[in-house]
Amino acid sequence: MNWIVNGKTLDLRAGGRGQVMGILNVTPDSFSDGGQFEQVSRAMKHAREMISQGAAIIDIGGESTRPGAAEVEFDEEIARTAPVIEALRNEWDGLISIDTKKASVAAAGLAAGADIVNDVSGLTGDPQMLSVCAGSNCGIVVMHMQGTPQTMQVAPEYSDVISSVRQFFAERLATLEEAGIAPERICFDPGIGFGKTLEHNLALLREVAVLAPTGRPLLLGVSRKSMLGRLCCGAEPGDRDAATFAVTAMARQRGVMLHRVHEVRGNLDALRIAEALAGNSV
Repeated sequence: MNWIVNGKTLDLRAGGRGQVMGILNVTPDSFSDGGQFEQVSRAMKHAREMISQGAAIIDIGGESTRPGAAEVEFDEEIARTAPVIEALRNEWDGLISIDTKKASVAAAGLAAGADIVNDVSGLTGDPQMLSVCAGSNCGIVVMHMQGTPQTMQVAPEYSDVISSVRQFFAERLATLEEAGIAPERICFDPGIGFGKTLEHNLALLREVAVLAPTGRPLLLGVSRKSMLGRLCCGAEPGDRDAATFAVTAMARQRGVMLHRVHEVRGNLDALRIAEALAGNSV
């Protein structure tokens, strides 16, 4: 299984090595690292650290999507993200992702050097996003979310969360293909914590092997999320890395090759141990 990203190929075959997408939030209010990397110099330092630890992708976001987070105007989001993308592009030829649900921010990110558009709305939140992505060779992450970040955790309900996510992915794949986007450019994210209860999240994690459309990779983002605190390790996001590593290893055993995380080295260690135990080449 390959993910074609801006003319580059990310090899995601089941017998290969899982990859890490490092999270770089250039925001004042993200749930785990808000305010730490607002300055370009600090953002670049952290990006370099994640790259040195083995991140294959750096995902740069300028608007918090934590539950209840306020919307950010598009020009402010561009001002936060574009300079960091441009600076990183100037010194690194790896994969850069712009994490946004706004078409204008995605376009600016791609112009600054991003390779991937990571949209928490699954290209449904902005009517122009589909054309921006179709007019580029970018890779695309289609995430599932019920509601919006402002409303998603207000009593989310599903008759069957597994079927709902699978059906959403199937519809999105068909729509993107109709718009001229090759399926090889598309990756899917079940949106753990985005319009789901703890029980919904656990159900999705149990069934990660069957969520994505056939032949397409899944990106999993559980890093430091509140569900981990509820299960085992307390309220502070920074205390949830060990639990994140456990989920990363489990998901890799079930075929998930892409993992969006805050702490790169520990999650890569978890992937390599899971792969060695499964008999993959080391």
